[in-house]
Amino acid sequence: MNISVVIPSYNRRDLLKRALLSVYSQTLLPAEVTVIDDGSTDGTDIMLRQEFPQVNHYYQENLGVSAARNLGIQLATADWLAFLDSDDEWLPEKLDHQKAALAANPEYKICHTEENWIRNGVQVEVPKKYAKTGGWIFSHCLPLCAMSPSTILIQRSVFADIGLFDTRLPACEDYDLWLRITANYPVLLVDQPQINKYGGHEDQLSGAFWGMDRFRISALQKIIDTGQLSGQNRQAAVNMLVKKANIYLNGVIKRGKIEEAGYYQQLIKRYAIEPV
Repeated sequence: MNISVVIPSYNRRDLLKRALLSVYSQTLLPAEVTVIDDGSTDGTDIMLRQEFPQVNHYYQENLGVSAARNLGIQLATADWLAFLDSDDEWLPEKLDHQKAALAANPEYKICHTEENWIRNGVQVEVPKKYAKTGGWIFSHCLPLCAMSPSTILIQRSVFADIGLFDTRLPACEDYDLWLRITANYPVLLVDQPQINKYGGHEDQLSGAFWGMDRFRISALQKIIDTGQLSGQNRQAAVNMLVKKANIYLNGVIKRGKIEEAGYYQQLIKRYAIEPV
């Protein structure tokens, strides 16, 4: 199994170094490692040149994490791709465990793993709602992001089938991708933590926007409107869209956003009454 690793990074020179060290500490080394530098100004390029000359380093103007990952996918040469966020790190046998799991289950084209959560330098218990699962998990992916990019090992043919990350979404781009993937493919789970997922630092995308559910609502609307979901999955997606839109609508009303409230009222009306 040849694996290409894709790491997007923006002004995370020191965290990126930790991430790269975890890649090169793997018991199964990847065929190539590509860092997409999304417009960094903190000396990331110098660090890579001096300390990781073997890394494929590509610089782009700051276009966001989706564009960075997409470029990495397009540049990758291996049949299997692994993603690593620059603020996370892999445990040493991560790729080895996934390779073994996929060899034992060759019908699967995507594999993810459990994870450790580190918050402000301390390991914390992962909330039960974020527990990972495997198989046909579309309905499990509807409430929240049920897979972490840093755990993913995926056959590149999946992207040819379902498309890349949606660059129009400033956040929840992974939620959108997992919906499209899990509607069409079963997912294999390695049920032991294989990454350390870090949180609590200031530049986390998850804390950059108020009302993150509006991006999930957009992703739900997009996949429903493709007309490609099975009846059961479509019903579940519509139900989740209406639920999230109602919650978000209450928030915008409280904030006096009249025009936005009108949009979500019409959206709820459309999906609540249309035949499924």
